[in-house]
Amino acid sequence: MTDDIRLCRTFQTAPAAVPKDDSAKYLVSALEAEGFQAPDWLVPDMEDGTAPNMKAEGLENTIEKVPEYDFPGEIWPRVEWSYEDAEYREKGRDQIDQLVAEIGDEIDGVVVPKVGRLEDVERAAEVVAEAESEYGYEDGSIGLSIIIETGRARSDLREIAKFGEDSRLTGLVFGPVDYAAELGGRDLGDGMPRWDGLLEALSNEASAAGLVSIGGPFDDLFKERAGLTFYNADDYADQVEHEAQLGLDGSWSLYPKQTLQANTVHMPTPEELERDVSKIERFNAAKAEGTGAVTLDGQMVDEATFKNFRNTVQQVRAIHEMRPGQTEEYYDEDLLERTLDLELSYE
Repeated sequence: MTDDIRLCRTFQTAPAAVPKDDSAKYLVSALEAEGFQAPDWLVPDMEDGTAPNMKAEGLENTIEKVPEYDFPGEIWPRVEWSYEDAEYREKGRDQIDQLVAEIGDEIDGVVVPKVGRLEDVERAAEVVAEAESEYGYEDGSIGLSIIIETGRARSDLREIAKFGEDSRLTGLVFGPVDYAAELGGRDLGDGMPRWDGLLEALSNEASAAGLVSIGGPFDDLFKERAGLTFYNADDYADQVEHEAQLGLDGSWSLYPKQTLQANTVHMPTPEELERDVSKIERFNAAKAEGTGAVTLDGQMVDEATFKNFRNTVQQVRAIHEMRPGQTEEYYDEDLLERTLDLELSYE
């Protein structure tokens, strides 16, 4: 990925099988998505998003449909798992084995839910390693992302993230519904908690270990008022903006309109990009003239402030590499060209 940024503004789960004539309908729709409705990470869901009696068909759909599409983002199937249930872990093992055997070249990794303490995460990583070895893949070529949705995983969050520094562990994803249920939380009629402490810890530990951090799903998709049902865009945007402010890399999406919003929120605005590109251009010009200290718009620029400007540019470059249609639609042609040509060395 450009400038070492692993892009995951959107983590979109798509049911791998649904009770329709075309059971792969939603999976195919996600694979075909274009523009801002196309997710960075597509997650064919064989866990909670697929009915118990359709898990096998969901696996078959994923193995059949994913290779048919030249999906420019990353593919991360979500398998079954449970730290407290050996039967579910065995199901997950079988699913991982089949995915790697059949479409190991097409997937970037697997998402494992309901992990427990560090030892359980290590166990899941070993399952992936065994499948890699069995089918001739280089060690570490199939990644692992986990869903933090148990008290045990939350308690071991720092140790789990540290494990990710030198392992195939790639992403930490929050699962608020199962987490609240395990804690014994109650629905008091005014929605879920904001989980500020947990999300801040998730963002911090993932950043410290070089992992991707993803917020939890927002399933209140529609509202009804005066006889009209409408998409609940405002509340979802509030959640995504909150996650972005806490430094999470991306947000969970359940629906194409959510993907559009999350892609946009986790993307520098044209005004932000123009501001930071202009500052780097002026900084580079001042340094070329031999200026010692550089002041831009009254702000003394040191290496730390320069990195903030550079982060914006690197983010846009990473988006452009994966989704050039989005950057070309969102930014002025001249601004985008300046962004791609810019020298980003501080010295």
